[in-house]
Amino acid sequence: MSIVRLARPEIQSLHAYDAAEQVDDTIRLNANESPMAIAGDRFRRPLNRYPEVRPQSLRRALALRFGCSPDALLVTRGSSEAIDLLVRSFCRAGEDSVLTTSPSFSMYRHYAEIQGARIIEVVTRAEDDFAIDVDAMLAACEASTRLVFVCSPNNPTGTSLPRPQLEKLLQERGDRSAIVVDEAYVEFSGAPSVIELLDTYPNLLVLRTLSKALAFAGARCGAVVGPNSVITMLSAVQAPYALATPVVECVEDALQDEQIALAEAAVTHIIVERQRLIREISAFGFVKKIWPSDANFFLIEVEDAGEVLRCCQDQGILLRYFGGALASCIRVSVGSTDENDRLLHALGMLQGTGA
Repeated sequence: MSIVRLARPEIQSLHAYDAAEQVDDTIRLNANESPMAIAGDRFRRPLNRYPEVRPQSLRRALALRFGCSPDALLVTRGSSEAIDLLVRSFCRAGEDSVLTTSPSFSMYRHYAEIQGARIIEVVTRAEDDFAIDVDAMLAACEASTRLVFVCSPNNPTGTSLPRPQLEKLLQERGDRSAIVVDEAYVEFSGAPSVIELLDTYPNLLVLRTLSKALAFAGARCGAVVGPNSVITMLSAVQAPYALATPVVECVEDALQDEQIALAEAAVTHIIVERQRLIREISAFGFVKKIWPSDANFFLIEVEDAGEVLRCCQDQGILLRYFGGALASCIRVSVGSTDENDRLLHALGMLQGTGA
């Protein structure tokens, strides 16, 4: 049974915006566009014309990249828009719930709160390396739990959910919840994407992004992958002309073979640098623990997080602090070799002060 039935009834019956017809080699007097391109128009497609409602060539290129059928993919403005679309489509305000783990990507909670959906967070423990307890997640699910978000590798802990555990979650929830796996950092893990499970589990949805491994955070381009019935519904909810022409063209260029090869080399370099940073930072006396990571970042526990943050900021280096349950922890993103050397130098200066 399709998980579309879990969506809000008014969303299930929603019809997509009826945009003006677009046909090549025709005179377009049907979309209230300007007939004249501006002087600074330097793109392959003229900017005086609306882009495609849904960019089909980009959709095909991303489907090839992610290993799925084009009709199983919706191009989104980063994976954050996909999260928003899912929560708005599946959750009735004041009635339905969203389940995730904690700590994890804060946007799951953010969009649930905007929609008025209840958020259920299953806490993972530092002493267990923040491993996700699928049994605890299953026990925490309610009859109204429409979406279960699993960030794997998880932000900010860097931990991944083993494939057998994910399949247990998919099997146990069946058609009662959509299981959304956020794979923003999967390229850094060495593990294959769970997109290959889509034919087996009709309740699986996968989020992908070009912001991390493909180094295209500024383009704001990602995708949600899943059953065509769900993708069609989400497309009706998404704003028309969601991707601007310059974004579509620059992402198409980034998906060419030579650019993909450069991105893959960069991922390999970042993984090597990640291991170097973990090894060298673990030697500092004020560092209490560094958790293993499958992402392009890692989480460290220190004696005085405020002092570490201040010392690095004095050297022009910004790190990420979360507070709360992670009050003694800092997330370190892996930079270039030079940036990483500067971080090690700053931390070495702190070590020299006896911190």
